[in-house]
Amino acid sequence: MLRYILRRVLGAVPLVLGIATILFFAVNLAPGDPALRFLSPNISPEAIEQIRHNMGLDQPVHVRYVKWLSASLRGDFGWSFTRNRPVADIIAEILPNTLILSLVALGGAFVIGVLLGIVQAVRQYGVLDSVLSVLALFFYSMPSFWLAVMMVLVFSLYAQLWGWPITFPGTGMVSVDYVFMSPLEKLQDRVMHLVLPATSLALVLAAGIARYTRGSMLEVIRQDYIRTARAKGLDERRVVFKHALRNALIPVITLFGLLLPFLFSGTVFIETVFAWPGMGKLIVDSILQRDYPVVMAGGFIFATMVVVGNLIADILYAVVDPRIRYD
Repeated sequence: MLRYILRRVLGAVPLVLGIATILFFAVNLAPGDPALRFLSPNISPEAIEQIRHNMGLDQPVHVRYVKWLSASLRGDFGWSFTRNRPVADIIAEILPNTLILSLVALGGAFVIGVLLGIVQAVRQYGVLDSVLSVLALFFYSMPSFWLAVMMVLVFSLYAQLWGWPITFPGTGMVSVDYVFMSPLEKLQDRVMHLVLPATSLALVLAAGIARYTRGSMLEVIRQDYIRTARAKGLDERRVVFKHALRNALIPVITLFGLLLPFLFSGTVFIETVFAWPGMGKLIVDSILQRDYPVVMAGGFIFATMVVVGNLIADILYAVVDPRIRYD
């Protein structure tokens, strides 16, 4: 197992470097000049060149690439053009917010998706299976950003207008008076702000997981060892959750790595809609401001996290199925 993990890590290095290279040239060869945002009608050509020199934009693109890549591998992502701070410090503040949102959404998606898939498989072709299949297809086909907008309208805006007993904040991560709250009130405030963005992201993911779980469970419960377990008089719940579910989770676990790219791309839209101070919103704002160091650092980190997620999925695959051993 250790040799396999080491091989996978070494094989991921060229992949990350390739993604970083494509990202760098895609950003730096795009139309526009970050220095132009500092221009004014009375600025002199010498001042323009000085600004470009301070940003490092007066060097050839291949020289900038070598410097950026060598510095990024050491954890130095440069200096933000617009925020006038080290990019590493900005990401250190913002990244935990995205990880909280992503992990809560991913955990909720797997719990909801697996449970719904089990119910559908056990009640195959029943009314409940048909209803859940329609709902799963509905949410699976729905863009996450559109669902986010609808949830803001219904559970935040309209809920206040209609006088609902519970309304959820539609923007931000904390309330304006957060600093004056008690520790318990602060925790409650953060949870309330997390509900809508995490649910918007989790429902779309859970729909796909439910379909995969249903198909996998239907294949497993038809196996001979399941019929044998039932013939021995075991409780149906024990048969489903102990014998069938463990084997049915094998293909579902592989979804973990496949869902990570969708999860991170989904956070870009979700964080923009909910004004959630995370990596997605940071990258969108930086693109609009042509803050190249922040855009490249954010893309580099997202790519690395996707590769790490695929590695974790492979390891979990072996843990769930004891028949699998990597030599």
